[in-house]
Amino acid sequence: MRIATAVVFATMISACTPAPEPVSGSLPLFGEGYRFKGDICRRVGEDDFTNQFLDDAADLVACPADAENLGVFVIDTGAVEVARRDGYVLYSVPVR
Repeated sequence: MRIATAVVFATMISACTPAPEPVSGSLPLFGEGYRFKGDICRRVGEDDFTNQFLDDAADLVACPADAENLGVFVIDTGAVEVARRDGYVLYSVPVR
């Protein structure tokens, strides 16, 4: 009986834990925000996965997939979605 109670209690506690923020386990993010300091989107550097999306005429940018204003970001910057990884949407943002 005590074990069952402990299991139920542990399950209830874990259900109250907030969902973790997206973590870029393997994305080489850098900078303090894309376009402005503090923005939720960030530039992405080169690694074995991202090198296929890098372009000298565009910035590679990662935004959390659950961000509310991704549509506005796309319209404002002309961004094109190129991939999704680690809870982020990767965009190619033209700079010229």
